Amino acid sequence: MRRWIEAVLLLALVLGLCGCSGEAEVVNTFAATPEELVSELIEQGAEVTTQTYYELSDGTWKTDDCAYQYRLVVTGRLHNAVKDTTYTVLSNTEEITFDQAWRASGLSSNSEDYFSAEDACFVAIQ
Repeated sequence: MRRWIEAVLLLALVLGLCGCSGEAEVVNTFAATPEELVSELIEQGAEVTTQTYYELSDGTWKTDDCAYQYRLVVTGRLHNAVKDTTYTVLSNTEEITFDQAWRASGLSSNSEDYFSAEDACFVAIQ
């Protein structure tokens, strides 16, 4: 009887360890736009991916450096701009306004407007 209990406990331990290895897998890769295509895509009004990022099987997103809960696409018009600008942002904050995005994109002279890498990351612009 004792050996039977030990075998059951050992089996439970092995199955438990196997279940813990269920790490999220990459399901989609968004490669950075090659430098030689950037000007052409900008002229066409197409999206330019500024850094490679990944969609994971658990619904989260990541770059090579950080993981994020959300992928936000934020569109608006900059002051005196001819057309709208769209930012794609990976974020651990559920909502980012266009005003926050354009300031954090590097257009603000106030460094407090920028996101920390752990909070958000710009991955594309159109």
